[in-house]
Amino acid sequence: MSQSPARNCSSCGLELDLDALACSHCHTLVHSLRLEQLVRDALALEDKGNRQQARELWDVSLTLLPPDSKQAEWICDHLRPTEPVVPAGSSALADGTSAAAQHPWAKRLGPLGPLAILLLKSKGLLLAIFKLKFLFSFLTFIAVYVGLFGWRFGVGISVSILIHEMGHYFDIKRRGLPAEMPIFLPGLGAYVRWTGLGVNRRQIAQISLAGPLAGWIAAACCYLLYAHTGNPLWAALARTGSVLNTLNLIPVWVLDGGQAVKSLGSVERAALLALTLALWLYSSQGIFFLVAAGATYTLFQKEKPQTTDWSTWLYFAALLIALSVLLHATPDVLASRV
Repeated sequence: MSQSPARNCSSCGLELDLDALACSHCHTLVHSLRLEQLVRDALALEDKGNRQQARELWDVSLTLLPPDSKQAEWICDHLRPTEPVVPAGSSALADGTSAAAQHPWAKRLGPLGPLAILLLKSKGLLLAIFKLKFLFSFLTFIAVYVGLFGWRFGVGISVSILIHEMGHYFDIKRRGLPAEMPIFLPGLGAYVRWTGLGVNRRQIAQISLAGPLAGWIAAACCYLLYAHTGNPLWAALARTGSVLNTLNLIPVWVLDGGQAVKSLGSVERAALLALTLALWLYSSQGIFFLVAAGATYTLFQKEKPQTTDWSTWLYFAALLIALSVLLHATPDVLASRV
């Protein structure tokens, strides 16, 4: 009795059948790299108006995905036609009325019905709605923090959080993946909604860490402005930004650190714990004890990759070190005023 040829999962090392499309243990897509390229190329063709060629690439992508996967569902929704099929050479129905006029909303809106249906089907309008949702949530976010902390600090910390979220957004978009502009939730933070077509654990980790990287850059710029001007506002923004981004790196739950640590094996997680304890001693910042506590928790998780990912560990470690240096150097002007 012959057996099917086997190969190993790139994330957890589990042995896979040759015809497997996803790992049964960690659910990593087998053809993740090829899918990422196909998605990037298909979206580029759509932007150029070459929808038929893009459709061919989408069809190829579907053959590389498990039929019940969320990625396959997203592609099917993306390809689902938004307008009824009209026979070639025909722009109206048999009675001379347009297809849009037959829409139930067209009758309710009277003569404005066809125009309303056309606008609803307009890609440009949908994009405008997404942008308005981002803008409205961000302005609301600013208003809440301005009311709590005054306009200068409120606007400053809101912009810092925006920069953090745009770090995620740009890293997703550069990979050719679908993503929406950030949505802000006052008091809770913000998030970027995106679709991970063919994305493996390492890529998810890199996307997750891109936010804290952008946030650290924003905080470092605030520190440089403080060093140049001596204005305590910049010190407050630098320190608050550093604290928020370090909190986001605690490797638990839906935090950026929690998503990034999924790519790390047992050895890298132990090394992360040792590093955070060292940073706690160096900076005397209790926040690094929280990161260490989270790293300790991850050591006891059952689902850990069997392969190593030291590149993600170095990325994670570099961010933690950079944030600890910034926290160590920036005076806590808010505490001194209490």
